[in-house]
Amino acid sequence: MKIVPNSILQYAENHSQKEPAILQELRKETYQKVLTPRMISGHLQGRLLAMISKIIQPKKILEIGTYTGYATLCLAEGLSENGMIHTIDHNEELVDFQSKYFEKAGKSAQILQHTGNALLVIPDLGANFDLVFIDADKINYSSYFELIIDKVKKGGIILSDNVLWDGKVTQKTTKNDFDTEEIIRYNYKVNNDKRVETVLLPIRDGISITRKL
Repeated sequence: MKIVPNSILQYAENHSQKEPAILQELRKETYQKVLTPRMISGHLQGRLLAMISKIIQPKKILEIGTYTGYATLCLAEGLSENGMIHTIDHNEELVDFQSKYFEKAGKSAQILQHTGNALLVIPDLGANFDLVFIDADKINYSSYFELIIDKVKKGGIILSDNVLWDGKVTQKTTKNDFDTEEIIRYNYKVNNDKRVETVLLPIRDGISITRKL
């Protein structure tokens, strides 16, 4: 299901900041060499991530789901001086791909890559995150939220991707469609949890902005 018509998406991209050259290169190579390239954040969402990060100017970012590092570099644009991103992905085959672009962008010193199961990695990380981006396996969104909520500063932001899940959240779920069921639960959870406030935006596949109270 197409959330936003292509014509509207193209218009929005044309009237947003131009996609940086390094990210254009990363996106093209992702489509050429990596499976499921639609997982990449892309131009419009990437500019949104960069804008939010620039507004917050975070000292410490956590990204759950690195993929090829496109969103990582977008988030890195707003890092404060001496700021750091902890980014986690289970796919060790993508580490060199990610590292190459982090180095080319001049951001490798501010990005700490973790390879493994995020559910096991997160408890060993410190606290005081200013910004968290959740974009990993959908079935664990609620678990990720509970693991990170006490590690986020008061006033900190949690961004969650794919929260419209190709529009399936508005339809009757089919048997064994556990990912859709979890996204529905997660959206309800972050909109009703008294520790946070949330707005869900129909950008790309849906992204929610959650602020810790």
